[in-house]
Amino acid sequence: MQREDWTMVMGGLLLVMTALGLLLLKPQGSSLLPSQRPPAVTNQLLTDPFLQYPTHNSVQVVWFTEFEGQDHWVRWGEPGPSLAAAPGSWPHQAVAVTTRLSRTREDGQSHLNHPDFTDLKETVPRAIWRHQATVTGLAPKQRVPYQVVSILADGTQVESGVFTLAAAPQPGQAIKVLLTSDHQNMPMTAANLQKVQDTIGPVDAVFLAGDLVNVPDRASEWFDDSRGNAFFPCLQGKADYALERNGRVTRYQGGEIIQHAPLFPALGNHETMGRFSHSAPLNEQFNHPLPRAVAVGQYQAHADLFNPQDDDEVRRRWIINNSFNSDTYEEIFSLPVSQVPNPDRPETTSRYYAITVGDIRLVSLNVTQIWRPFTLEPTVLGRYREPEADLNRPENWGYGQHIFESIERGSLQYQWLEQELASQAFREAKYKVVMLHHPPHTLGDNIVPPFTTPVPVYDRHPDGSLKAVRYEYPIENDYIARDLVPLLESAGVDLVFYGHSHLWNRFTGPTGTHYLETSNVGNSYGAFWQDQARPVPPADSTDDLGGFTARYYTAQGDPNGLTPVMPTLKAPQVDETGQPLPYLASNDITAFSILETATGTVSSYYFDTRYPESEVVKFDEFPLRRTQT
Repeated sequence: MQREDWTMVMGGLLLVMTALGLLLLKPQGSSLLPSQRPPAVTNQLLTDPFLQYPTHNSVQVVWFTEFEGQDHWVRWGEPGPSLAAAPGSWPHQAVAVTTRLSRTREDGQSHLNHPDFTDLKETVPRAIWRHQATVTGLAPKQRVPYQVVSILADGTQVESGVFTLAAAPQPGQAIKVLLTSDHQNMPMTAANLQKVQDTIGPVDAVFLAGDLVNVPDRASEWFDDSRGNAFFPCLQGKADYALERNGRVTRYQGGEIIQHAPLFPALGNHETMGRFSHSAPLNEQFNHPLPRAVAVGQYQAHADLFNPQDDDEVRRRWIINNSFNSDTYEEIFSLPVSQVPNPDRPETTSRYYAITVGDIRLVSLNVTQIWRPFTLEPTVLGRYREPEADLNRPENWGYGQHIFESIERGSLQYQWLEQELASQAFREAKYKVVMLHHPPHTLGDNIVPPFTTPVPVYDRHPDGSLKAVRYEYPIENDYIARDLVPLLESAGVDLVFYGHSHLWNRFTGPTGTHYLETSNVGNSYGAFWQDQARPVPPADSTDDLGGFTARYYTAQGDPNGLTPVMPTLKAPQVDETGQPLPYLASNDITAFSILETATGTVSSYYFDTRYPESEVVKFDEFPLRRTQT
């Protein structure tokens, strides 16, 4: 979700022909022996290492720097009684592969204290190098200490702290998984994650249901936002966010989590950039995606402008640059690779994937769309209409709240999901969890309009000229409700976990599938329950527009028909009469959830940031296994 920029008047169409790819930079060997290298320094890595893609005997270690360097490697020890202390010697090490992120940039809206990026008047590239090394030979159920090392061009050795890692949990091994979402540099994110560490202690994995940052190509939002709440610092206990409540400022550092526990994210709308430009502000680029089919049509319509000798990859990159991409997200993370069931173009993707984590089969989907403002104001490019000023300039249209990757029955992602749900790994898993960003059921605002392809309606004056271009979203064509949810329920999914509306609420489906939205980490946009109504289009014209189809847009409750489950232990919020509410939608109270395989339960906790010394409260708990309702 992004609301701070919803009043921005969309500019002209950004047509660029730059083909950007991942620049692979091979690490060069150092001529210095370890004993000859300068003393280590500890403050020049852009991030601590974090863990990715564990297998039964290995795990990926990733970290970032602002220098290419000479050498980068990970070193690790053996299991022992003192894992927190650095061993006297490291018996194992592995060289890292270094790549440069291809799209990371900064602009005038970056929050950054950096000598190279002060008083920016335009968008400029920012060089960020990613290092990945594979730790192998790990034994089941054993943690070992590890550390990463980078060598600068002048030979200076930079070391991380010492952390612990392990291979993927085994079936039957008890683990704890943090369920979280929508960090987005939000005010309570650092406090939320600090309380996870303080309350739960170490976790074994993190499932993160999208919207990790706000603008994914803005490097500082990932690494070093000067407000103190960038993505990696919050999840690594290196944040420094000053949260003011009741006239009192409390500083939060986040939690030291992903140095020890692998992170499994899902794509949200805030991991997807719009049309690429070398110069436009990053917020503007983020807010200017086009449907892929429109970009394809533009390429074909202007084929005379292009080199007929362009190969398929050049054409493909032009279309991506002029529609949308998730390149930075895909370059940052190392996730399981899925084979796309496309006989016409064999390819793989990590935009959706599946992996076994102990007793859990995790299926992560790419189910999201561009967020646009709900207003019907004629000057705003919104989800329901084009701005009046652009009616005769279709190159400036936004095409409504269009979907980035289809989950409609028969789509490539849907076919892949059918195959996954029929797989032995899925069927034999004790706990079956599906993670996506867009909500199947919620009291929040982002479930309206329905998740479907916008249908354009052209309202005309008597002389035939355009009066309005508006968009309808037929609820019977909601791809999540019509196609995805029945597939998941029939496959025996235990938990569907998601975010997007910045609140906590949960539901139980007709076959016993649990639906949990736990994304209240700051800037909640409210819950719409009983007398609280979402902003939806009017059935009758109020601003010279034709009437909208009222039954498409549900003002209160879950549009897809489920009743929210009341928290089982203690309601975090009550109404004006003192009655408990079945949700948490607060800018003061933050929530997180923990899945525990030892007990087969999902527990949710809240922390009231207005009272920094207050206890974290467990307010809900339910069994993970499906029960018939």
